[in-house]
Amino acid sequence: MRASDAERERIAELLREAVAEGRLEMDEFEQRLETAYTARTHGELEPLVRDLPAPGTVVAPVGYSAPAPLRGSAANWPARIGGTATSRGGFALWGGFNRKGRWTVGRKFTAFAMWGGGEIDLREADFEDRDVVIRCVAIMGGIHVTAPPELNVDVRGVGIMGGFGEGPNEEGETVPEAPRVRITGLALMGGVGVERKRTKAERRRLREAAEAEREVRERQGLDGPEKGPGGGGRKGLG
Repeated sequence: MRASDAERERIAELLREAVAEGRLEMDEFEQRLETAYTARTHGELEPLVRDLPAPGTVVAPVGYSAPAPLRGSAANWPARIGGTATSRGGFALWGGFNRKGRWTVGRKFTAFAMWGGGEIDLREADFEDRDVVIRCVAIMGGIHVTAPPELNVDVRGVGIMGGFGEGPNEEGETVPEAPRVRITGLALMGGVGVERKRTKAERRRLREAAEAEREVRERQGLDGPEKGPGGGGRKGLG
C-alpha cells in the first residue's frame, strides 16, 4: 500500500516523541526520520516505529518488575499518582524553602512565605492523589510554582496589593490523565506565580530534534535552503 504525506508525518511525530523521551539517540532519530520522509509504502514506514512503545508508556526492562515512571512531558501519569506524601507544606520566614526534583506532593500542601520566598517545582514530582490542593500564602514575600505543560492546573488565589496568577501555557497542552492541581491562597503585598515550563533536559532534546529534522527536510528538498527570520518556509511551486 502506498503511504500518504499524512502517514509519513504521523511516523515523524512518533519519532519526535521517542527522542524527547530519550528512547532514540539523535543520530538514530535522524536516520529514521530521513527514511520516513523518503518512504513510499506502509512496509517501509512500519519498521521505523516497530520497536517503540506508545508515547508515555513505561516498559519494564529485563530483571525489573517496577520501573521508575517517566518524568516531564514523557510522563506516564497514572504511574505517578498514589503513594505516601513526602511533603505536605513549606515555610519561609526571612528565608526560603524549595520542593523540587523527585518528591511526592501531599493531597493538601500548604506553603507560607513572609519576608522570604518559596519554590515548588512539580515537573518531576509524584502526587499522593489525583486531586491535589496547594494553598499558598505570601505576605511581603513570594512563592513560585513551576508545572509541566501537561498538568491540569486551576489557579484561584487572591492578590491584595500583590499578584496571584498563572502565565500562559506555551510549551504544550494539558492531558486528561494528568493530576488535577488547584492552587489557591492569598498574596498580600507579595506574589504567587505559576509558570509552565519543561525541564532543561527535555527542552535540549526537543531543540536538537528540531535541528536534526530541519537538516533532514533540507536534504530531501522539503524545505528551501534559505530561511527567513521565522526559521522556516517551503519551496515555491513556480
